[in-house]
Amino acid sequence: MKFASPETVADALALLAADGARCLAGGQSLVAMMNAKLVLPAMLVSLRRIRELALTTPMADGGLRIGAMVSHAEIARLEPKAAGPALVARAAEQIGHAAIRNQGTIGGSLAHADPAADYPAALVCAGARIITVGAAGRRSIAAAEFFKGFYETALLPGEIIVAVEIPPGPPGGVAHYEKIALVHGDFAVISCAVLLATERGRCVSAQMAIGACAPTPVRVREAEAKLARTMIDDQALAAAGALLAESCDPIDDFRGSAVYRRKLVPRIVARAVCAAQARALNNG
Repeated sequence: MKFASPETVADALALLAADGARCLAGGQSLVAMMNAKLVLPAMLVSLRRIRELALTTPMADGGLRIGAMVSHAEIARLEPKAAGPALVARAAEQIGHAAIRNQGTIGGSLAHADPAADYPAALVCAGARIITVGAAGRRSIAAAEFFKGFYETALLPGEIIVAVEIPPGPPGGVAHYEKIALVHGDFAVISCAVLLATERGRCVSAQMAIGACAPTPVRVREAEAKLARTMIDDQALAAAGALLAESCDPIDDFRGSAVYRRKLVPRIVARAVCAAQARALNNG
């Protein structure tokens, strides 16, 4: 197996055009798959030396652009004022353990597209866009369209993720990411990402996405509308949770049955929204 470590995106794309070439980001998923002989690349193209992929820069609208090679640990240490980027930082805090967060990258995680990973629900909830570059040029793909199924993305052959652009979220909004896992640091049994804006305790806007309960994150605008203009009481939470549960398509696996996951949806929605509401009150 050959190994290459280019210093520019253009050089990386040229190397990835070769048969059997695979992109290497943090390696937390790919190396494990190689050890299990699930993939046997003819060449590994490391992105570690491409400086532009390791940058985090503010956007003009108050959002944040995160390079594909920024580590989970770096993202978790961010303290963005805007709710959208803050949501992604909160999700990064719950990825694996310190060693995994230090080595793994946001681009590598997104390309792997595990439905039980932490970023997908957070990015779909935030309305983020995935920036890619390939033979066809540069593309900006909505997170909701980037994830296509179990370990399946909109990436074209030879295309790489270069950045993630996260909008600021609602003015005065707060973020919360709730995750249920069998053990600390594990992938999610179920997760819920929330962006909430309130005024005098009343919901102005709500954005929610459920993770690990379908091949891709589940966001239902009708469920969000159930919370709008309410005081976020039990009835509104139950209505929103029920709509999200109906839209989920969970699987049976060793972490939990489909029936169990679907029952958890209304509960984790209520927990996550109430936690966001409490944070909004404290901020106010």
